[in-house]
Amino acid sequence: MFVMGIDPGLSRCGYGVVRRAARHGPASLQAVAAGVITTPPADAVPSRLAALGAELRALLLEYSPSVVVVERVLFQANARTAMAVGQASGIAMAAAADAGAEVVQYSPNEVKMAVTGYGSATKGQVQMMVKQVLGLDVIPRPPDVADALALAICHLGRASLARAAALAEAAGAGASAARAGARDRGASAAHAGAVAALGDRS
Repeated sequence: MFVMGIDPGLSRCGYGVVRRAARHGPASLQAVAAGVITTPPADAVPSRLAALGAELRALLLEYSPSVVVVERVLFQANARTAMAVGQASGIAMAAAADAGAEVVQYSPNEVKMAVTGYGSATKGQVQMMVKQVLGLDVIPRPPDVADALALAICHLGRASLARAAALAEAAGAGASAARAGARDRGASAAHAGAVAALGDRS
């Protein structure tokens, strides 16, 4: 299962493709690809968005991720930056949906908590943990790349927890059904014994 994380931006859009390896334990998650898509600031915004969309569609075609994780756009003090990030985010989600991938979003704090265990972690701390989790030789740079990989790691971790919870719930339901069946069989046996005893007395 390939998961692609996208850290949206118009000047720099980070992407990272991660898969879960067959083995378990350390480095069970592997980075397949990572990089940054850039667009020339001097170009018109529509042209830059078109170029970004084309690059993302090419990546989606190459790696065919099952899930694309896009960082949720939150309030920013710089309205111009917020608008550019929002536009890039929309392009990324539309391209992923067109490619048939499931699209999910997480906030920066959710990703930091999932990767570092601390919702206010610094960029450097996120980069270090991404390196450790994926078993990389070097810290992923620039931060846009680390953030994109962290998004994919976050989703894979949550997916694993969801599967474990579902299995535990199914096991619990099975055990409850077994106990109920045993009680029913016990009650039936007791009833049959009582009926037989009445027959003997008569």
